[in-house]
Amino acid sequence: MAVGGNAKGESPLRAAFSIAVPLIGVAVVLFIMALVFLKRRLRKSYIAMALETSDGVADIFTAESLQYSLTEIQIATNNFSVDNKIGEGGFGRVYRGVLGNGQEVAVKRLSRSSGQGAEEFKNEIVVVAKLQQRNLVPLLGFCLEGEEKILIYEFVPNKSLGYFLFDPENKRSLNWSRHYNIIGGIAKGLLYLHENSRLKIVHRDLKASNILLDGNMSPKIADFGMAKICGVDQSEGNTNRIAGTFGYMAPEYMRRGQFSTKSDVFSFGVVILEIVTGLLCVEEYVSKRPTMASLVNMLNCSSVTLPTPHRPAVFWSHGSESMVEEVEVEQSNTERISIPSSVNEATITEPYPR
Repeated sequence: MAVGGNAKGESPLRAAFSIAVPLIGVAVVLFIMALVFLKRRLRKSYIAMALETSDGVADIFTAESLQYSLTEIQIATNNFSVDNKIGEGGFGRVYRGVLGNGQEVAVKRLSRSSGQGAEEFKNEIVVVAKLQQRNLVPLLGFCLEGEEKILIYEFVPNKSLGYFLFDPENKRSLNWSRHYNIIGGIAKGLLYLHENSRLKIVHRDLKASNILLDGNMSPKIADFGMAKICGVDQSEGNTNRIAGTFGYMAPEYMRRGQFSTKSDVFSFGVVILEIVTGLLCVEEYVSKRPTMASLVNMLNCSSVTLPTPHRPAVFWSHGSESMVEEVEVEQSNTERISIPSSVNEATITEPYPR
């Protein structure tokens, strides 16, 4: 009786156990599926936040269509091989790569210790993904995986304008005709950013090293990490965070954080003078800088009447009367003469208007 009673007592236990095990297995599977779903949901939410526009509308479709996995990029760049490295800057390294479809690309891998954080990364995706103009480097994709922040651009073969301007050997390959075409191309790219694109954009970091040259030596403006999106009827703004390159930044932006489309015009003037003479643009007053539309018209129309140039602002009007100092130069073994020089000991030549 006892043995029979034990046998009868074990039957319900076995039945319960046989039911519980499958249920636990199903629960574990559902839990894992929920975790995977939640991870994907959070990832899409982060990407949506990353691509939030100035109007507060997230362009999720653009995010998904441009996103690449880290594995795809590692394959394209031979796992970020040193042999594939084509450049390095303050924000990270740039590698040459080939995507699965055979397209050559430039892969910008942001350094984890760089000054360009998530905000600049998001900004560059938002800005460049919506731009389509022949004088702007197109963004082909991005990767946002773990701590990796990677941008994928169209490969531009002839490096930067600065590579040619500031190298004694390379500068010989740029004649005046090419210089002129480069100036005109940069002007058209800026005109598109300021007036013709869906978004009004101030680049804020235009310089020779951010202008790339394609196979035909046509310029393409790159690096939109510092760009600012303005409203449709807005052309200027203020910021407490001054970002850019000294020597190319407009005075009002560098001093007070005021930026506008005219800030890019100032930087454009610096680039032109570097192309032509190597001198810096020192036009202090915003009102005296032309618009990009008038510059494009000036460059493309041979019959246009050029305005009378303003006197170069060699001296800061808000500071002392003169920045000129007297420096002594030894003319011979016994004679010394004094000549005027600027603070950086470069002699000043003041051109007169035509």
